[in-house]
Amino acid sequence: MNPLEDRLSRISALRSPRSRKPALEPGDTIPSNFNRLLRMLDGTIRRNSLGSHMLVRRLFEEPRVGHVESRALDLLLPGSAESAGDPGQWLFLDTETTGLSGGTGTYAFLVGIGWWENDGFTVEQYFMRDHSEEPSLLYALLEKMEQRPVLVTFNGKSFDWPLLQTRYRMTRAGNVREPAAHLDLLFPARRLWRLRLKSVALTQLETHILGFERGRDIPSETIPQLYFDFLRGASPEGIAEVFHHNQMDIYGLAFLALRIFDMLGNPDNSDCRADELFGISRLLWQRGDMDLAERLCRKAVEEGLPENAEQAGMRALALAAKRRGDFTLSNMLWERILGDSAEGLKAYEQLAIYYEHHARIPERAARLSREALVKLQEAHRAGRIQPSQYMRWHAAFRHRLSRLSKKIQINELSEA
Repeated sequence: MNPLEDRLSRISALRSPRSRKPALEPGDTIPSNFNRLLRMLDGTIRRNSLGSHMLVRRLFEEPRVGHVESRALDLLLPGSAESAGDPGQWLFLDTETTGLSGGTGTYAFLVGIGWWENDGFTVEQYFMRDHSEEPSLLYALLEKMEQRPVLVTFNGKSFDWPLLQTRYRMTRAGNVREPAAHLDLLFPARRLWRLRLKSVALTQLETHILGFERGRDIPSETIPQLYFDFLRGASPEGIAEVFHHNQMDIYGLAFLALRIFDMLGNPDNSDCRADELFGISRLLWQRGDMDLAERLCRKAVEEGLPENAEQAGMRALALAAKRRGDFTLSNMLWERILGDSAEGLKAYEQLAIYYEHHARIPERAARLSREALVKLQEAHRAGRIQPSQYMRWHAAFRHRLSRLSKKIQINELSEA
């Protein structure tokens, strides 16, 4: 099948068969693979004013929700609504879609949601057996979002939520409002763990940060095809694996949320590693908590960071010392990271600024600028720096060196 034929086949698969009513009703003939899927997953058919859809529900004993520190919420969502700090108002959400790029032609055929209730964690999954069931699915989801108006997602701000908003507009299945708050955990996850992990995909975080394995899983990129195969009559085992994948995404997301809030709420007394402390310090600096940010950053550097992160940490500490007017400490830190890396070149620049404008020793500033140009050339030849960065740094150091040369000449003439 060529790509065009496959695309047309997918579109055809989404449409309801002509022999069936716009939405499945009691008495309609359901294909055998649908019935097998219902039995496999212990699912039910739910109906509302806009039609019907499939529902799968499961209750987990864990994770158990605890207290959420206001400091953690202030770091993640400064100025957010009060409800954002109440886990009882949180609705975890993840979608499985007919495509990975979004857009008006992409459908969320399976929507998983989770919430804490009665000392347990509930996961519900809404599934459309064909395109006609989308309005019913979206209407059911809307009811849950009205009950719990704080969304918790993983990359949901960029993908899941915009996609759902588009589907609500296209289907007119309800007047969907912006959530009271939206906690997208991808962003703090990047801050906290990108230094340690090559990928901060949710499955990687579960394995290396949360310490559990979800078991057999399927690659996300295979999910759209598994859905289309199911609509064409394939056995339900493949789409059942999609349900498991989605369920584990919601389950893992709940554990991740608690882990992040625990770390951010009390970082001094948590069991954070050095790279995590550094990530928290960056969030604190971004939010303006300078004292705690500096303390955690210093602790992270002392405990040991990867080389690139160590240089970034020392740079942050040097800038903090400079803001306080502690040039002895800031210069000592700049001296430690001199080199041909981006942080090393920044150190050359900062030291040259100090000796030109504060210590008023232009000769020292000129020597540092010449050293920086040599390091810059080395980095450029080795391909360790982008051409645009090279040109920017080269122009800046050449300009500074030209100005310093004039200052040195004036000083020499005045002393003669």
